[in-house]
Amino acid sequence: MNYEICTQTDPGLTRDNNEDAVTFDAATKLCILADGMGGYNAGEIASGMATAFIKSELARWLSQAGKHANSKEVRRAMEICVENANHSIFNAANSNPQYSGMGTTLVVGVFQSTRLMLGHIGDSRCYRLRGGELQQITKDHSLLQEQIDAGLITPEQALTSVNKNLVTRALGVEDAVLLEVNEHRVELGDLYLMCSDGLSDMIGDGEIAAILSGSKPLDQMARSLVGAANNAGGRDNISVLLAQAKEATVKRGLLSRMLGK
Repeated sequence: MNYEICTQTDPGLTRDNNEDAVTFDAATKLCILADGMGGYNAGEIASGMATAFIKSELARWLSQAGKHANSKEVRRAMEICVENANHSIFNAANSNPQYSGMGTTLVVGVFQSTRLMLGHIGDSRCYRLRGGELQQITKDHSLLQEQIDAGLITPEQALTSVNKNLVTRALGVEDAVLLEVNEHRVELGDLYLMCSDGLSDMIGDGEIAAILSGSKPLDQMARSLVGAANNAGGRDNISVLLAQAKEATVKRGLLSRMLGK
């Protein structure tokens, strides 16, 4: 299995700065997206710290041990890197009054062969398009989701709720945070979308699925998603990461090429 990955981020139409951060490491197939929160530029600091720290630490571990690591080992490595990132952001917030209260959501995924280890904190999401069907494979850590789970409101009512964006879990806000990690089996042709709520709050699953269901290149799909969110109002920063599972290409030897095999 081979993976093609691309990212796109945009400040949207109403924000002066971009507090989202999104990155990936091509060699280890590590993907990270964060949506920062806090006054001044503190959210931008938090999301930037999270993505940079986790990419540096986790990519290094994956390059050394990841190919032979089992699910439990990858999960633990993810948890340790996120714990360390949380401490760094929390300490920075408490040592600098300008950054007080800053934090960030997080989605972090490690693709390995036919396995995806996926962790998240907050309401940034990961979707999977498989066989033309779009499914959200993360569950928001938010007040809204808790109200839905408790049967207090319906998913339809949640679309117009005033309680959007109230997360119940965030990186860097407290001295400890729980990363929710789940393992997913990857099938050939799967297309995964990580996104900040600047996308998911602006356009519905049907429109997301329609954009992802075409045969366009990934970078064009990413631009189309951002454009659709801006066309719908662009009220927040918009970030997307697309990862598609493709058949691995096998390099043929000289003799095979000469024989036309």
